[in-house]
Amino acid sequence: MPSLNDIRSTFLDFFARNGHQVVPSSPLVPRNDPTLMFTNSGMVQFKNCFTGVEKRDYVRATSAQKCVRAGGKHNDLDNVGYTARHHTFFEMLGNFSFGDYFKEGAINFAWELLTKDFDIPKDKLLVTVYHTDDEAAKIWKKVAGLSDDRIIRIATKDNFWQMGPTGPCGPCTEIFFDHGEHIPGGPPGSPDEDGDRFIEIWNNVFMQNEQFEDGSMIDLEMQSIDTGMGLERIGALLQGKHDNYDTDLMRALIEASANVTNGDPELGNVHHRVIADHLRSTSFLLADGVMPSNEGRGYVLRRIMRRAMRHAHILGAKDPVMYKLVPALVREMGGAYPELGRAQALIEESLKLEETRFKQTLDRGLKLLDAELEGLDEGAPLPGATAFKLYDTYGFPLDLTEDALREKGRVVETEGFDSAMAEQKAKARAAWSGSGEAKDAAIWFELAEKNGTTEFLGYDTETAEAQITALVIEGAEVTSASGKVQIVVNQTPFYGESGGQVGDTGVIRSATGAAKITDTKKSAGVFIHIAEVTEGTLERGQGVTLTVDHARRSAIRANHSATHLLHEALRLALGEHVAQKGSLNAEDRLRFDFSHTKALTAEELSAVEAEVNAYIRQNTPVETRIMTPDDARAIGAQALFGEKYGDEVRVVSMGRKEGSNKGADGATYSLELCGGTHVTRTGDIGAFVALGDSASSAGVRRFEALTGQAALDYLRDQAARLAEAAAVLKAPSAELAERVKALADERKALQNEVAQLRRELAMGGGSGNGPEAKEINGVKFLAQTLSGVSGKDLPALIDEAKTRLGSGAVLLIADAGGKAAVAAGVTADLTERLSAVTLVKAAAEALGGKGGGGRPDMAQAGGASADNAEAAIAAAEAILAKV
Repeated sequence: MPSLNDIRSTFLDFFARNGHQVVPSSPLVPRNDPTLMFTNSGMVQFKNCFTGVEKRDYVRATSAQKCVRAGGKHNDLDNVGYTARHHTFFEMLGNFSFGDYFKEGAINFAWELLTKDFDIPKDKLLVTVYHTDDEAAKIWKKVAGLSDDRIIRIATKDNFWQMGPTGPCGPCTEIFFDHGEHIPGGPPGSPDEDGDRFIEIWNNVFMQNEQFEDGSMIDLEMQSIDTGMGLERIGALLQGKHDNYDTDLMRALIEASANVTNGDPELGNVHHRVIADHLRSTSFLLADGVMPSNEGRGYVLRRIMRRAMRHAHILGAKDPVMYKLVPALVREMGGAYPELGRAQALIEESLKLEETRFKQTLDRGLKLLDAELEGLDEGAPLPGATAFKLYDTYGFPLDLTEDALREKGRVVETEGFDSAMAEQKAKARAAWSGSGEAKDAAIWFELAEKNGTTEFLGYDTETAEAQITALVIEGAEVTSASGKVQIVVNQTPFYGESGGQVGDTGVIRSATGAAKITDTKKSAGVFIHIAEVTEGTLERGQGVTLTVDHARRSAIRANHSATHLLHEALRLALGEHVAQKGSLNAEDRLRFDFSHTKALTAEELSAVEAEVNAYIRQNTPVETRIMTPDDARAIGAQALFGEKYGDEVRVVSMGRKEGSNKGADGATYSLELCGGTHVTRTGDIGAFVALGDSASSAGVRRFEALTGQAALDYLRDQAARLAEAAAVLKAPSAELAERVKALADERKALQNEVAQLRRELAMGGGSGNGPEAKEINGVKFLAQTLSGVSGKDLPALIDEAKTRLGSGAVLLIADAGGKAAVAAGVTADLTERLSAVTLVKAAAEALGGKGGGGRPDMAQAGGASADNAEAAIAAAEAILAKV
């Protein structure tokens, strides 16, 4: 009996032998189709190939595509566990032709693979075709020899595929297996078609037309093939089973579930079936970067996780068990999907965290549900207000409550639930409006409520396709835009400014125009792309391609990751009191504010710079995981200043402490709570150059640095300046500091000599030929107006004049660049009779100045102009005449 792994390999090998490129499965988060929540078919990754937008180096492809259907119009969640063939996660085997072979080739390949390689009896197969597709019917007769009664014509959309209301489309042919008369049900198209006798195993889409808005169609120039065969369905058939959950892979997971819950792995046990199915979808979503949250894809993931966890609880599991099943899944599917093995630790940790948290509220929530049901009449619906309380207080999504009630034969009164939800939103809007946000920001809350929040894809991609959900100009919504506009999309790789990291820039393109994104902001969960339309116009509802400026994002990532290393280096160098008080992570620099009371010494600065560079050279992986804030802090993660934390946080770890070969928390160098984007490995930072630190505010220092290319440019510039200085001074670079010090000392000596000569010249050249002192009221008085000297020269000149006088008073006035400086001196023997302060004040007033001060033996002041020097001298003489 072939295993599902064997069947997958047989399919891919068959098409590889027939000239098809084997293409790996794309991620579950589609990058090229913004209308999809999750990848739900094999053709999603090839959509642009079918439309001709993208050209690849092959025209035939085959793949085993992982798919999830648990949200939007493709939502099988409620049926999982209760039916034989519904799954949230499944694998779609497909072969594709992009303008190469068409109907006959596709039908030939399908018939050969099914009847020869898979050895399915021909008489057990029948097909459907679109009712007008005579060509396909003729080919089936020719290739398979099928009679008319085994080629069923279907006139409904079941056999006509469309990519959307407009665009590529075409008829289908579906292949069915007849399980025999002992199984209830009729052939496709009959009143009993929903039975289980005839099971569809393969669908071939002939993409041959293009449809327009008016309903008209034309033939596509490039006619293509898109097929899909569910691995689980074909696996059940080839293993002789009538239930997908009875296949080898699903049985292994069901048995693993029974082992950890000490239960019976009975095939009909709904609980094990739900756990086995949901284990696959949650693990693959986590491996592809989706994390549980309260919005978007993360919300759907959380719903799936909690649904499985509730069924484990019903089976009697007292402690978390889902994470214990991951090794079994990796054993079964890790060979075909190596990303499972790479992400195993993350998957296990995330499942354990979510189940631990959910179990804390599950018991109380179920008790509330049981208490409410006791007071209801038999079969009466649960009041919507109660269902909302379970959602709002205990984190029970409505579908989880409905699932629990389904087992009791009850439903939820959904109108009451919707009413309670609307009331809560109204209260939230009122509270938010009064929170101090900018007045015009109310529109973002309204858009979030109407269209949902923006899903951020930028942790692992810089390009994505999205749909414009709103265009805003000057605070008002518009349907189309040219010029300056704010753009909102349903999903984006652009990072919105927060946590010290600046917003991304780049380009948005649509079929009718393009816009340059100059900044990205966030408000109420909505990412706001601040843009200017540079080509054509943008229309609300359009599909767009978003491309982040790669070089700028790379530089920002390097600076942000370096900030984390810097934070830890400062804590180790300066002490545990160091805590972040703000940051800026831009493309050209980083700035980090931290608590510290004094400037870093040159040695401290050098040590911090060296430590950061050591961990950059270590080139260890930068890892992220989701935890509760309390758990993150418990392992030593540092919370970043200004960041708002919800129920879960991203913990970013980087660097391995010296002497440790482990990545465990105790050996990790830096652990930070952070929602920003980061490098993949520390070596991607390149280099770290400290520019220095300065005072930011009381008790806060500001550290500035450069990384990557900016750091190298800075070092090159410094080296060029050094070489230029060495050339000017005609000295080797190594001796430059010594040479500059010698020149500085020489300059200082010359300055002192010049100052002395200038003073001597001002006072008469040192020859005693200066002005003579006069005697006033028995006191020798020397007064002089000087030029070529500054105010700071006057004290020394006063002292020289007093020495020359022996006993007396001195008044000197300097013409200092249009303004006046005045100083007065009195010898020590006269200070009890006369004060230099009194003399300088009188002189300063005559010079147009005010005040002045000093000591009784020497005082200084300033004036508006030296033009009134004679009046100033006269004012001083008048003082002397009175003492």
